[in-house]
This record gives sequence, structure tokens and C-alpha cells, in this order.
Amino acid sequence: MSQNRPPKKKVVVTTQKKSEPVAPSRRRAADIGSRSVELEFGRQNYILMGVGVALIVLGMFLMAGGDMPDRQTWDPELIYSTRRTLIAPMVILAGLIVEIVAIFKKA
Repeated sequence: MSQNRPPKKKVVVTTQKKSEPVAPSRRRAADIGSRSVELEFGRQNYILMGVGVALIVLGMFLMAGGDMPDRQTWDPELIYSTRRTLIAPMVILAGLIVEIVAIFKKA
């Protein structure tokens, strides 16, 4: 009779708690809080980006210009002035160059 009995099952008892799976979004938030985050750009990069944007906006204002003295008058000297055709595009290009330098400059 003793030979027909099924073998005894081993029972393992642990004293440690099982860790529950954490949602991926919670895990990322916990990782960010526990370690310092290094930004790609430094303070000088952001200052240069601001200067570049300011130059681009200034160039746009220079290009916009003012009004004609009269609605019936077409004054080519105001429309094709040096400020609108030469200076404003150069200021905008300078702003774009400053933006490129700000992006590629090492922090």
C-alpha cells in the first residue's frame, strides 16, 4: 500500500515580500526623481537662442516698414528702400546664423 501513494510535494516558504509589477509610467517617474537629469543645452545656449529669435523678429519689423503717405500714391522709394531690401534680410540671416551656432555649441 505504501507504494501506491503519490510522492510528497515540497512546500517552499519565503519571508520576503513579492515585489508587485509597477506600471512603466510609474517606473519612469521614480527613476527621474532619483537621479539628476542633465539637459542637452546650457544656459549660454538658451541665451544665444533668445538673441537669435530677437534678431529674426527685428528683421521682420524692419522689413514690414511703414505706411504710404496717401492711399492713391505709389512711392517706390519707400517700398524698395535699402532698409527693406538689404538691411532687414541681413538681420534675419544673422539671426538664423546665431540660432545655428546656439544649437551646435557644446554646453
